[in-house]
Amino acid sequence: MRPRQDILSSGKILRRAFLQRGALCLAGLGSGALLAAEAGEKPSLRIGLVTDLHYGDKPAAGTRFYRETLGKLAEAVARFNAESPAFVVELGDLIDKAATVEQEIGWLDTIEKVFAGTKAARHYVLGNHCVATLTKEEFAAHTAAARTAHYAFDSGEFHFVILDACFTSAGEPYQRDNFDWKDANIPADQLEWLRADLAATTRTVIIFAHQRLDIHPPHSVRNAAAVREILEQSSKVLAVFQGHSHANDYQQIAGIHYCTLVAMIEGTGLESSGYAMLEVMADGSLRLQGFRRQENRQWAREKA
Repeated sequence: MRPRQDILSSGKILRRAFLQRGALCLAGLGSGALLAAEAGEKPSLRIGLVTDLHYGDKPAAGTRFYRETLGKLAEAVARFNAESPAFVVELGDLIDKAATVEQEIGWLDTIEKVFAGTKAARHYVLGNHCVATLTKEEFAAHTAAARTAHYAFDSGEFHFVILDACFTSAGEPYQRDNFDWKDANIPADQLEWLRADLAATTRTVIIFAHQRLDIHPPHSVRNAAAVREILEQSSKVLAVFQGHSHANDYQQIAGIHYCTLVAMIEGTGLESSGYAMLEVMADGSLRLQGFRRQENRQWAREKA
């Protein structure tokens, strides 16, 4: 498929987006070169991305091969360690739902051992399956996840925000089967925190979320429009990376890139996996190197 080109603008930000489709399938870690090397431009920083692993020690169901996630993640970890990103972000649904708390903690401990092989710092976005049986505190206690599921941090010249939409419409945190997965929300206090955080930073911002912020339910945050309004009003947000709906997708809204990554869980065999390396350039240009079923994408800021 030929690249699709869009002209995007937001406040003082003007950039041309090139969407490069077509997954890159690798036979091994030695094959393929990153897009930055091909372009001859060194990125300001690089970020490893994975989403929707749904690990569980249980038989496959439909297109989901729960036990195979261990091998798929091991390949991604080896790739990340070879490429040395500044950090790695797991965009949610690290585990699948188990019958008991004890069983789910066992699954979480198992997949976390593989993920902990990553040499770079690890960040976790909570997915609905992460806290279907567990509480948020239990999930954090058995991973390297932050004790507060939404937070922000700086790396290089950029500002990054982790959002947590695992709340019911009543503002209750997901846990112990108290929710409908179609009822994902970012509560009022987190919205106010987000507004204040964006106002305080002088850096260009990238957002990480699990449930989508660019579409309507069921796979979106129910109050996604309110979240987008805050992002747009800040005039600082460059892109949002998200998962949850399991398929490659992309759109831009009001000059912000919304990139949905493919789920690692879907399909059998390493060839059906999916993960990515995000390259962030000093001028705000982005390149997403997709591995296995993850599509390559590139957004280059228009030169003055």
